[in-house]
Amino acid sequence: MTGLKEDYLVSTDWLAQHLGAPGLAIVDASWHLPTANRDAKDEFLKQHIPHAVHFDIDAIADTSSNLPHMLPDAVTFSGAVRKLGIGDGMKIVVYDAVGLFSAPRVWWTFRVFGARDVVILDGGLPKWLAEGRPVADGPALPRSRHFTARLDHGLVASVEDARAASEKKTAQIVDARSAARFRGDEIEPRPGLRSGHIPGARNCPWTELVHDGGLRPRAELEAAFARAGFDPAKPVLTTCGSGVSASILSFALANAGHDIAPVYDGSWSEWGQVSDRPVAIGPA
Repeated sequence: MTGLKEDYLVSTDWLAQHLGAPGLAIVDASWHLPTANRDAKDEFLKQHIPHAVHFDIDAIADTSSNLPHMLPDAVTFSGAVRKLGIGDGMKIVVYDAVGLFSAPRVWWTFRVFGARDVVILDGGLPKWLAEGRPVADGPALPRSRHFTARLDHGLVASVEDARAASEKKTAQIVDARSAARFRGDEIEPRPGLRSGHIPGARNCPWTELVHDGGLRPRAELEAAFARAGFDPAKPVLTTCGSGVSASILSFALANAGHDIAPVYDGSWSEWGQVSDRPVAIGPA
């Protein structure tokens, strides 16, 4: 199911006015790259938006996979978010501690499992703190609720989908990694991966979609899509290193009024392994 053409961002003013409202779930989706030397769980315990719960993308995942934070099955997901106090019919506001980095991954995950009223806090925790708004500390103690998870296959791309897009042009592949990683100029941060990109992919680095911890205006997003050389009005499949920044790209497309693009969940962590999957080097 493709996304509705709507605004997926909510302001800090709106959230401040609705703190503690029944039916509102606030989700801290903070996650950091290993190179950042930051502990999202510890940071949550020290400081978070009141009433928030922490969503750990490494824990609420398919832990049997050797790939990082792959989507769990529907039963695992529903059980995990039920314990977080997130139930059917609730409005879900997601944020992260960087501003706009890992929140889109959790936004996309909720969409994948059937949540429709899910938005991201514009500016995230940094903007909230800069405005002097209230914070809480300690562990969250939510009341369990019932969440019905139904996997929307249309929002998830598999390695077979990526191969078809590459070989048969069934969709435009757009890679959200840095230009240097896309071209193969840098060694991949995860051991055992080749450098380069999926043949036929275009490059739209996620950093060009974000400014000062927030999503760029629609006109600037469209300009970034144009520079990358793809048509957002046609089918798009997003990819990156492990499915996190690809979600930023999918989120940006939705906010620019386009369909929510399916995310290649395995991304380069899967494609870039030594295998029969071809790798391209250099610019698109």
